[in-house]
Amino acid sequence: MIAPDRSVFLIGCPDGAGPSLAEATPQALGFKAYNLWRMAGLGLRVPPAFVLGTAWCTDAESRRAACEPQAWQAGLQALEQACGLRLGDVRRPLLVSVRSGAPVSMPGMMETLLNIGLCEATVPGLLRQTGRPRLVWDAYRRLIATYGEVVAGLEAAVFEEDRARLGADRDERDLDFAELRSLCRSHLRRFAEEAGRPFPQDPVSQLGEAIAAVLASWQSDRAVEYRRLHALPDSLGTAVTVQRMVFGNAGARSGSGVGFTRDPVSGEPRPWVDFLFNAQGEDVVSGRRSAHGHDELAARLPDCWNELETATRSLEHALGDMQDFEFTVEEGRLYLLQTRSGKRSAQAAARIALDLHDEGLIDTATARQRTADLDEQALGQRRVCADDGQTLQPLAHAASAGPGVACGLIALDEAAALALRSRGEPVVLVRSDAETSDLAALEQAEGLLTCHGARTSHAAVIARQLGKVCLVGCAGLEIDLAARCLRLGGQLMREGEAISLDGNEGDIYAGLVRTRIEQPRELWARLQRLRGEPPGSALPSGPCP
Repeated sequence: MIAPDRSVFLIGCPDGAGPSLAEATPQALGFKAYNLWRMAGLGLRVPPAFVLGTAWCTDAESRRAACEPQAWQAGLQALEQACGLRLGDVRRPLLVSVRSGAPVSMPGMMETLLNIGLCEATVPGLLRQTGRPRLVWDAYRRLIATYGEVVAGLEAAVFEEDRARLGADRDERDLDFAELRSLCRSHLRRFAEEAGRPFPQDPVSQLGEAIAAVLASWQSDRAVEYRRLHALPDSLGTAVTVQRMVFGNAGARSGSGVGFTRDPVSGEPRPWVDFLFNAQGEDVVSGRRSAHGHDELAARLPDCWNELETATRSLEHALGDMQDFEFTVEEGRLYLLQTRSGKRSAQAAARIALDLHDEGLIDTATARQRTADLDEQALGQRRVCADDGQTLQPLAHAASAGPGVACGLIALDEAAALALRSRGEPVVLVRSDAETSDLAALEQAEGLLTCHGARTSHAAVIARQLGKVCLVGCAGLEIDLAARCLRLGGQLMREGEAISLDGNEGDIYAGLVRTRIEQPRELWARLQRLRGEPPGSALPSGPCP
């Protein structure tokens, strides 16, 4: 402990005392660290960590103090002892992630830094430790680029230009260690040129600056906007979790994933997982990469998949709700990094609450409370319909991350979305990546369509929470921002032209389609029985508004 009101907590450190039951609250640890503590208590495998509680975010003086090594030295030492590694050690270096975590879930609104602790002095030690040159140089180039963006405030394009020289059309996972080593050297030069200082080679300094950046992200534009949208007070603050790195980019038997214990769109009791082999977690949630479903993970690493299914069932039973979880597989070994109650559609909210009630995981009062705001109109599913005798032909297909149908005029950025909305026009936001920086534009739109991104990316999660139709990873979509147009399925469409997204089937249409409202009658009847209400009437069909 540093002071009674500024605590450092330990999680998963066998020889260190973790927070007491009285101390372990979402308000003190932040929700992310609180659930990490709960997972460790359930015996699930989590990487050890220390946590700077939310008290360190209360004011500027506290935030400055949190960046000083004396604030977290004891926590770091406990973490080092738990891992048998040391930050900055040239033989057995400890690498850590630095993550945010408010008392309420704010997906993707604040910053995360991975691979803190890598530098010229520790690279050889990690090479000897892992025997994987590609892993080491991949982690180092990621650190330099992310540190440049998050800590030094550089544009991502600074480092993307380096990447493009190696072949912009190549998947990053196809780069070999020599190419990644060359990329690191380029990144180091660009960092020094653009930031006006060399990339920091002292791991302790890296950690202090990373903590400062995560705390500062509490006041980022997107975090402030999210709190405004959800009426959350600025006084909540964020905690900072410093956690041992586990490497999803360690080869063919490694990867990173995000998933839901149940389908967040329909509520069906089946896992809904996005996974990338040989990748780190930011690749999945950033919205810049498309991901695969869980089938490939289950086929290639069946033991790991079975362990994940067992672990997530344990989470549902212990926490009494559908969970949104993040995990890493390092050389076939599963680590859970995060869990929280998952964002879901209205239909999924009803189905999940009713199913959990039937399974005995929640009582009647809880099921009624979770569905209290749902009426027949909220449960109605808008679906595409064709005129009699006609067949609709979609231009393209994408992965659905948010159900329903969205019809509107194409907007390629926030300014265009705001301009169209000011004229009273419905808007469909079309972007290259599914990024949380588009939150303000997404608020104005009926739906979101992206070239890249996974169903579980943070922006897709936010879209689903806002009730927006969301299609991601549309491989046939090409956007030309300079010409303010896009090409889809071989058809040229300009900003301001009409487009329709079918979030139920993943189809994209030119123009405004007709729709009808489909009622989930069985689901509505189950909800009425829960409430003790008589059956209700169906809603009428109608065109897209």
